[in-house]
Amino acid sequence: MSGSKPDILWSPHHPDRYVICDSELGLYRIGPVGSAETKVGSLPLSEETAATLLAINSDTPYMKCVAWYPKHEPECLLAVGQANGRVVLTSLGQSHNSTCKELVGKEFVPKHARQCNTLAWNPVDSNLLAAGLDKHRADFSVLIWDISTKFSPEASVSAEKIRLSSLDLDSNSVVTKPLYELGQNDACLSLCWLLRDSKLLLAGMHRNLAIFDLRNTSQKTFVNTKAIQGVTVDPHFHDRVASFYEGQVAIWDLRKFEKPVLTLTEQPKPSLRYTAVAWCPTRTGLLATLTRDSNIIRLYDMQHTPTPIGDETEPTIIERSVHPCETQIGSFAWHPFSQNRMVVVSAANRVMTDFIVFERISLAWSPTTALMWACGRHLYNCVEDGAEGAESAIEKDIATKMRQRAQSRYGHDTAQVWKNHLLAGGKDPQLKSLWFDLFYILLIQTSKKNMQQTKRSVVYSGIKNIVKTSSGTTESRRCWSGSDRQTDVLRYTSEERSLALQLCGWISRGPDIDVEAFLRSLEQERDWERAAAVALFNLDIRRAIQILNRGATDEKGDLNLNVVAMALSGYTDEKSSLWREMCSSLRLQLKNPYLCVMFAFLTSEPGSYDGVLYEGSVAVRDRVAFACMFLNDTQLPRYIDKLTHEMKEAGNLEGILLTGLTKEGFCMLKGSAGDVLKDPRVQCWIENYRNLLDAWRFWHKRAEFDIHRGKLDPSSKPLAQVRLNCSLFPS
Repeated sequence: MSGSKPDILWSPHHPDRYVICDSELGLYRIGPVGSAETKVGSLPLSEETAATLLAINSDTPYMKCVAWYPKHEPECLLAVGQANGRVVLTSLGQSHNSTCKELVGKEFVPKHARQCNTLAWNPVDSNLLAAGLDKHRADFSVLIWDISTKFSPEASVSAEKIRLSSLDLDSNSVVTKPLYELGQNDACLSLCWLLRDSKLLLAGMHRNLAIFDLRNTSQKTFVNTKAIQGVTVDPHFHDRVASFYEGQVAIWDLRKFEKPVLTLTEQPKPSLRYTAVAWCPTRTGLLATLTRDSNIIRLYDMQHTPTPIGDETEPTIIERSVHPCETQIGSFAWHPFSQNRMVVVSAANRVMTDFIVFERISLAWSPTTALMWACGRHLYNCVEDGAEGAESAIEKDIATKMRQRAQSRYGHDTAQVWKNHLLAGGKDPQLKSLWFDLFYILLIQTSKKNMQQTKRSVVYSGIKNIVKTSSGTTESRRCWSGSDRQTDVLRYTSEERSLALQLCGWISRGPDIDVEAFLRSLEQERDWERAAAVALFNLDIRRAIQILNRGATDEKGDLNLNVVAMALSGYTDEKSSLWREMCSSLRLQLKNPYLCVMFAFLTSEPGSYDGVLYEGSVAVRDRVAFACMFLNDTQLPRYIDKLTHEMKEAGNLEGILLTGLTKEGFCMLKGSAGDVLKDPRVQCWIENYRNLLDAWRFWHKRAEFDIHRGKLDPSSKPLAQVRLNCSLFPS
């Protein structure tokens, strides 16, 4: 290797040792930085590892190739092929047993001097060493030596043979008769023993790849090709071989040796020449290649494929590059044991780099939100944390919510539709509003069987369209109930406004406004502040005070409600009164939004109720019901349009109350009108949800969903299927 780029060889049995070969042999030990194995003056290979020089051997000049003995003993025995064709066994001083002493220094000399290009130890019969030589017209180019031969078969060693050997060696250290001679009148550039049969030797000859069988050396199997360099067998697939020539790498299948099954070309510069190829010993089907004057190693991942159907079928490959260092790479070597580990040595200054070729990470996300990924030989599974602390800290993914709701039969309660929000957990106020909207729509439909068709469609169209059709609005002045003050308040009523109040859930029938049933339901839910506000908006100040007092004495109530009740009891409509001044200040200090809007209402000018209408923390249905009672025909549509726009922009489900089950705001299957169900977006949502239920293996729940869908849209029912089972009976 004198004058050539350095080469690197890992020890086949010591995971922490390797040899660098150029003009001399250097044995290195690799270890963690700062460990006892890495001495002072060690060479850094990476942020975690460094190499320590253990021994140097300069006794074998003119090296052209090196091969490490495959067995444990003798330790650190190397075969060196030289420029004159001889093969020398040498060591780096790591063993002093008798076996090593007998072999170290032994030389194997061909008949005619020419360069030794390659060496290969037999992995089973380790005493057999194959050497590939340059061409000689009267000699063989593939010589197989038996290193256990104790003396030369010839009677004496010629002076020429002695001259080729070291002067200090006696004739018994020189072997001139090989065990096998193959490849006459040709040149051998690469060799490897086939792992499937230790008697088969694959040789890259001058014009062909040849397979020699030591059991019958007179015959050989060969294929004409230029890809004769660097022949190497895939350690995980013994019938797969790689070789290269200039800018191409050929992949062969020895079971059909007529032509390569795959040809790899260096892209985007096919003119570049390959200098080395190597299969990864720890990873199936991963081939690394190196081109001349390059600092990049190209990786080709040969994916598993089924048995080829035809001769033209090629395996699937994934190509990528790794950039281990900035300088030009002279050589590289896979670590024989560590997964995807490699050491490279630079071409110019012998700088070494230790690095890991990281695998592509393959992700798989199950329909149940479990995440699995593969990296190398490891599989990692990540599931959603079900701990209470994790649930409160991190909002659950929508897919998780949908799956839990599907498990609880969410949406399938048709007897009491409003309870479906409880099946979803009962913690989402927007979802609660949505199901109550549908509940009140269905309630109005079933309670008014004689309602005209036009009126029925108006119920589905939402309050926005209802108030636009309002006609015959009447003004009335109502006095406060339960107050010493006889002041009256202006209110508006109409059939459409009463219908809107029913959709808001405040009243069950109109036109008379009777909210007592609604107030009792709020008290049962212990929603004292909201109940008091609704009572106050209906001008029953005494009822509001009673509700607040009851809430203050409740086990989970707020004692401050007594203070609010006391403040209400002193109500006066005098603009300059101390009461109005104090209540305006108190309103800004209250945290509950319903208590705030109560005082905003009491201190507002007639017809100017922005403090109530635009309090975002108050439920939309309550603000809309308030607007239907206290805004005139000009103010009401304007407010409803503005509120609808806000709800649509925010994607707030409470806006369904305003838009109704129309294309402007559709979001559900149950109760939707026919034209909405036929909208392409709705159809897409329905099919995706059905597919999601199938992916979760919720077969019965998907069937229930289809049944409900079929009741609303008969055209969605699948065609009836008839299955016939024919059997033949003897006559």
